[in-house]
Amino acid sequence: MAETRRRLRSGTVMLGGVSLLAAALSACSSDPDRRCVDRNSYDYPDGYKIVADKNCTTSGSTGKGRSTGSKRVDAGWYYDAETSNGRAHGGTFSRSDAVDRGGFGSSGTGGG
Repeated sequence: MAETRRRLRSGTVMLGGVSLLAAALSACSSDPDRRCVDRNSYDYPDGYKIVADKNCTTSGSTGKGRSTGSKRVDAGWYYDAETSNGRAHGGTFSRSDAVDRGGFGSSGTGGG
């Protein structure tokens, strides 16, 4: 009886470990972290203002931009950037450059 319990417990631990590994690997996708930013809002040293994702398109590395009131937002996806206070800096507008330099991850949440 004790042998059966021991075997069952070690199998449960192994299964739990495999599940954690699978979850960790699925979290790393081929898409780099990205933020939708207003290209016309650059401020040194803070970077670009993060805007709602709806301002960017979902395909490609650039957005079409949208009019918000009287001001036009020239929005684009900004990849692998550091963010603080609603601004993004240190990234790239090129998705392929972000992937090439190891821009995979989930270092934050999307803007918007």
